[in-house]
Amino acid sequence: METGSPEEGTTAGGEPVWTALRPGLLRLRRLLLVVWLGLIAVAAGVVLGLTAGPLWSAFALLPVAVAVWGWRVLGRNWRSWRYAERADDLLISRGVLWHEETVVPYGRMQLVEVTSGPVERRFGLATVQLHTAAAATDATIPGLDPAEAERLRDRLTELGEARSAGL
Repeated sequence: METGSPEEGTTAGGEPVWTALRPGLLRLRRLLLVVWLGLIAVAAGVVLGLTAGPLWSAFALLPVAVAVWGWRVLGRNWRSWRYAERADDLLISRGVLWHEETVVPYGRMQLVEVTSGPVERRFGLATVQLHTAAAATDATIPGLDPAEAERLRDRLTELGEARSAGL
């Protein structure tokens, strides 16, 4: 981690050092998009072709068009996700049209979970979920390397315990 000032997690200009998500998350989401919309396109083509005639099966191209559009949208959304560890809090930034930045103070964290479902494990991914007393500040960081997720969980738990001890 690049640190250029006394405050941990910031550059010399005071800007946070942002960490992007792994590309495996984008591959996973695009694969799911293609699989589900591909199944819908095939089902729509077969059903419409058999019941309404071959001309109506052209409507099966609609899910294909949605998949092409979704491919680009998923890429933009994936690039918008990032997080930064600072001295007193964790920043999570996401969103393309509606940009959302969540600040979670270490002293307010109650629980830090690392989860990884079967599909995530296949792609070598894990998700860190932060729980606080205020439901509005619960935050999630998807698409992390499992080792990074565990490191982040341990660090956040340690910092949370140190900060809450002073309350």
